[in-house]
Amino acid sequence: MLDIKGISKTFNPNTVNEVRALRNIDLQITEGSFTCIIGTNGSGKSTLLNAAAGTFTPDTGSISIDGKEVTNWTEFKRARLIGRVFQNPFAGTAADMSIAENIVMAMRRGRSRPLTTAVNHKVRHEIAERVSMLKMGLEDRLDNPIGTLSGGQRQALTLLMATWLKPRLLLLDEHTAALDPKSAAKVAELTKKIIQDENLTALMVTHSMQQAIDLPDRIVMMHRGRIVEDYREAEKKRVRITDLLDTFDRVQKLDLFDESVAELLSEQYV
Repeated sequence: MLDIKGISKTFNPNTVNEVRALRNIDLQITEGSFTCIIGTNGSGKSTLLNAAAGTFTPDTGSISIDGKEVTNWTEFKRARLIGRVFQNPFAGTAADMSIAENIVMAMRRGRSRPLTTAVNHKVRHEIAERVSMLKMGLEDRLDNPIGTLSGGQRQALTLLMATWLKPRLLLLDEHTAALDPKSAAKVAELTKKIIQDENLTALMVTHSMQQAIDLPDRIVMMHRGRIVEDYREAEKKRVRITDLLDTFDRVQKLDLFDESVAELLSEQYV
């Protein structure tokens, strides 16, 4: 469903600020699966998510979504296929507009019809019914500006909006990281429920090892722009947080060893 082949990306090439963010990444995600990407800061996990979203064009390789070659598609054009939830609970919504108006915008994504008269009785009933499944009492506050809500409430609504039209691919970019623990747990629970109920294909980036264990059916670990581990099926069911932490430690030690050898060799041949 999502097919990433040999993509690489270097930012600020041939400068002192050069960053090799992605290095020949291959990743295939099947329809209806929920994959989580983990890794240390700078590992490339968010960059990979941005590559799928179309935030930039990779230097090499190709990206296909639902059988369509989208490597050179703009982010706007890919939005027809993709739903996305960002880390910031206040991204992706219009703070001064009501809950109902924000949801209508999500309902009309990719259409050119105006917003005026869109929130009629039939639409309000549909919105209220869908919002009620969040179990936050927001179905009775549809006329409230969305900017007056808490971060957790707003992120839950953003998740609902991103999945309203059943996107072919759902991208979750550390979408609970800015929330308090109680709200993060609630949004994580809603995430799993919506993905399962709607049979969505999802790719999530997280720093939470607990979420990586509890939510997806596959865990991909990245380090320095490469995929270093891929836990799936039976192996994913057996993996524990301690296993992930041990793998992080092993990868980082190997990385330091490689750097030390390179430095030693460079000294020998000066």
